[in-house]
Amino acid sequence: MERIRVHLRIYGRVQGVGFRWSMQREARKLGLAGWVRNLPDGTVEAVVEGDPERVEALIGWAHQGPISARVTKVEVKMEEPEGLEGFRVIG
Repeated sequence: MERIRVHLRIYGRVQGVGFRWSMQREARKLGLAGWVRNLPDGTVEAVVEGDPERVEALIGWAHQGPISARVTKVEVKMEEPEGLEGFRVIG
């Protein structure tokens, strides 16, 4: 099965709104691996690995986020998969 990895940076009102925990729930629902964390500049950073269609679905979700988030931009960089397992909130 093909596996891809993306590195995301999400901008806007994305901290203090449950973004990381909501992303973890979505990623687990989609069977994806990786992690998500808040950065000091107010953005959220995530690394996601898995089936390309499912990764794309999570990227689509990230453009909205949970109901109280206001996403203004999502940067997506492709990377080489490392075989991550599970999806966790770090930091």
